[in-house]
Amino acid sequence: IMTADNEMDIKEAFQRAQKGHNNKAKLVASLKSRYNKLEDKTLFHEEFVHCLKYAMIVYKREPAVENVIEFVARFATSFQSPPKAEEEDQEEEEDEDDHPFLSFIFNFLLESHKANSHAVRFRACQLINKLLGSMAENAQIDDDLFDHIHQAMLVRVTDKFPNVRIQAALAMTRLQQPKDPDCPTINAYMLILDNDSNAEVRRAVLSCIAMSPQTLPKVLKRTRDIKENVRKLAYQVLADKVHIRALTIAQRVSLLQQGLHDISESVREVVCTCLLPAWLGRLDGNIIEMLHRLDVENCAQTPLQHFQLEVYLVLFNRKLIPVDSLTCENVLYWRALCEFIKAKGDEGDEMLEQVLPDAATYADYLYGAVPVLSEEQRADFSQLELVMTREFISQQLIYLIRCLDTNEEGGRKRVLAVLQEMLALPQTTSSLVSLLTEKMLTLIPDDHRRIQIVAEIISDVREPIMEASMPVDENESRRQQIQLAEVKVRIMEAKQTLEDCITAQEFSRAAELKDSITELENRRNQIVQEIAQSSQPADKESCTEKNDPDTLLRCLTMCAELLKQISLKTRIGPTISALMSSLVLPSIANSHPAVRNMAVVCLGTCTLHSKDLAKTHMVLLLQIAQLDEVKIRISALRAIIDLLLTFGFQLLSETAASQTAPPTQSPDRQEDAPAVANENQELSEDTAQSILVMLSEFLDSEVSDLRTETAEGLAKLMYTGRISSAKMLSRLVLLWYNPVTEDDTHLRHCLGVFFQLYARESRAHQEVVEESFLLTVRTLMNAPATSPLAEVDVSNVVELLVELTRPSVLIKPSAKTEVCVHDYLAVRICGEMLKDPTAPEVRLYAKTLSNLELSREETVRKDLQTLLQELVQAPILTFSLLCSTFGHSDGENVPESVHMVRPSRRAKTAALEKTKMDLSKLINQEANVS
Repeated sequence: IMTADNEMDIKEAFQRAQKGHNNKAKLVASLKSRYNKLEDKTLFHEEFVHCLKYAMIVYKREPAVENVIEFVARFATSFQSPPKAEEEDQEEEEDEDDHPFLSFIFNFLLESHKANSHAVRFRACQLINKLLGSMAENAQIDDDLFDHIHQAMLVRVTDKFPNVRIQAALAMTRLQQPKDPDCPTINAYMLILDNDSNAEVRRAVLSCIAMSPQTLPKVLKRTRDIKENVRKLAYQVLADKVHIRALTIAQRVSLLQQGLHDISESVREVVCTCLLPAWLGRLDGNIIEMLHRLDVENCAQTPLQHFQLEVYLVLFNRKLIPVDSLTCENVLYWRALCEFIKAKGDEGDEMLEQVLPDAATYADYLYGAVPVLSEEQRADFSQLELVMTREFISQQLIYLIRCLDTNEEGGRKRVLAVLQEMLALPQTTSSLVSLLTEKMLTLIPDDHRRIQIVAEIISDVREPIMEASMPVDENESRRQQIQLAEVKVRIMEAKQTLEDCITAQEFSRAAELKDSITELENRRNQIVQEIAQSSQPADKESCTEKNDPDTLLRCLTMCAELLKQISLKTRIGPTISALMSSLVLPSIANSHPAVRNMAVVCLGTCTLHSKDLAKTHMVLLLQIAQLDEVKIRISALRAIIDLLLTFGFQLLSETAASQTAPPTQSPDRQEDAPAVANENQELSEDTAQSILVMLSEFLDSEVSDLRTETAEGLAKLMYTGRISSAKMLSRLVLLWYNPVTEDDTHLRHCLGVFFQLYARESRAHQEVVEESFLLTVRTLMNAPATSPLAEVDVSNVVELLVELTRPSVLIKPSAKTEVCVHDYLAVRICGEMLKDPTAPEVRLYAKTLSNLELSREETVRKDLQTLLQELVQAPILTFSLLCSTFGHSDGENVPESVHMVRPSRRAKTAALEKTKMDLSKLINQEANVS
């Protein structure tokens, strides 16, 4: 009950503060009035802290406790002096001390931050955060107090409890000094962003870290964080705090490409609704300027339809941009707008007609807009930038074909004719051939018609028809050239004389000269006509096959695009067989790398259409994958992976059978058939194991592109069930965590998605993950100090494998009565612990047991209890180490990191060598090939 003078005691104020509906401002004013009337503040301080301690020992975020904390922060900061005007004397500000109560609260909290109770540490950091946050923007505190707060929070950001670290990080927000390169707060923030295992701690630091050239790379790195919420906040922070000019072109492009293709819809939405509008707003809404700052020539694949596009007519007010006015920015903007409207379907048809002409008109426009460059122009390095710009503009104009209305027969035929003519022109840039072929094939629905047209174009390009000229009499030609030269000289002399006569005003002489000049010009024209007639072509025509690299590359590119576009069900007919024998296979041995690479692409794509071709050329592809240049090896590797995905490893057995089968099966040799079958089976298994060994070696390659392609191929084979191997999965997990692959974002992203999808797909996949658990941990624990794997956090790897094998993550959960994978994992871990209770990884295994989702199956529980009893009886293990398995937890989501004593260097080296020696053998023995 309030007293007559609107005062209340401390206990009552705390009781009222617990209720959210009470007006905290009135409570603060009433208690402050009581405080100000006291001469001796000591008793008030002691009683206030006594009441506060009741709230500080509660760790759970109860509403009543949160209300009390908010009340304490308001009351303490109410004693702060109001902000002074800038013109007041600064000396008075420097002499003024902090209010005694505010200083007392800070000192109490700084003493409490070292308490054993994590609840007290959490509340102390939370209150310091709220006190600093509630102060005025230009508030000042004592230098010594500032230093004490700083040092205390630097300690607490390394606390083992995540919620304590979060509050400590937030409390240091106003202690940052971005201009100081050695600022301890910023250094601590950057360390947390790189190393803290808790996503919420990383989010807290992202929300408060100051932007500077030093911190920007760390924030950019969080856009690739493993947790969706962290990535989302990172993009939000970049949108709010970072100007587009502060980023390099590569950084801008990378942010858009990664953000707009993120697997999380919420992250993509933040990029579309926050980051892009923020950038556009800082450029005053100028979209063309925006595109210019994204270097559109090199990042045209970025989905630009996410921009808030303005009406195209406002900029250009026409359906076609004049050829002379085409730029990289406006043509890309035109394409993006048309694709955006086209995506609306029937709703956008009317608007599309306003920004794009009919198909026939656009075909003629395209033919005139695409530049024709000679070989000299393309080879001139001084014009390289101009050539690249023209090629980029041409590409965007070709992309626009997909937006045309080609339902009308006349328009479609005109577009098709123009594309065919452009493909046949030798002056058409090679970089446009693939795109032109693709757009042409989309206009032809029938596969057989597609094959016929492309084959005709390839024939015209490779064997152009040359007109043979009639033989010319050299003497007659020489005589005609001399006559023409004499007439030209006489014309020049007569014209000079005519000018002299006009100057001298001899007009009669000038008239005669004019008639003479007319006669001479007629004679000159007659001689020129005679020369032209003498060199007219005859009716004969000749064809010469061209085998230069540029011609072969153009033909192979068209062939590859054709094979990609036609259906896999389309039979390989005589036309494609002829292309294979006359073009593709001979080009495999070509000396030019680009030609060989495209030939391998054609071969690999063609074999997907025919199992017989696949069996014939599989060995050739395997040889190329191991012997040629890196780019060509990768193309061959892709072809091999595609063949195994399409036909399975049975293809190898059939290949072996076709190579060893006798030409005839006479009756007297039928008794040898079982021996031949066994031989074929052994040969097939050897080939399969050879492929697995080859892929395993590629995972260790120093060439990142080859390593990445191999890992992606293995992930596909495992996900589709073509390979089931715990050891291969372990290799992929180790590759994902290996610091060597840290900069390989494609590899990290691919494997990160694969692990989640693979484990969720089926229980059988989870069993493979469970089987790889101990193999992965052993490899990491035995890694020598010189190995990059020695830097990997083993507990983090264990946490991933445990999460992947949880029964709750399955898309189709198994029956409740069925023993779950974690039961088997628990038994496996207990067995490993019993093998050597003194091993350093035993503590890690004990922690892992407490995180497993065990089933209620009675037999399993009894078996586990028996194993645990044996473990407890081990001399090195104590009950305190294992009690968390079936005991109680403190509710924290991140366990304390385990400190382990590593074995000696000699022991680690021996263990690693053993792993290396056993790897191929284990793959051979246990890789189940389907």
